[in-house]
Amino acid sequence: MRVEPSVGKPTARHVSKDAVITMPAKENDRSSLVQVQFLTVAEVASMMRVSKMTVYRLVHSGELPAVRVGKSFRVPEKAVHAYLQNAYFDAG
Repeated sequence: MRVEPSVGKPTARHVSKDAVITMPAKENDRSSLVQVQFLTVAEVASMMRVSKMTVYRLVHSGELPAVRVGKSFRVPEKAVHAYLQNAYFDAG
């Protein structure tokens, strides 16, 4: 697997699993801040009751947004809830 270096993107070396990151809600609106709760791939897999590989596939395909921190990924909790909400369908 080839890893591309992140050019011009800030990275954090140490992020706890309970990290809460404060980010602007919109690029142009820096006065309105939103708190983002990040989950590890293992936590997302546990929540969704799937394997970690399934979560990695969702992240790499772009279906589940994630942030790369060092060599690992962090997934916004709201993104997991949104993905699951959109995954529902009526069978019948």
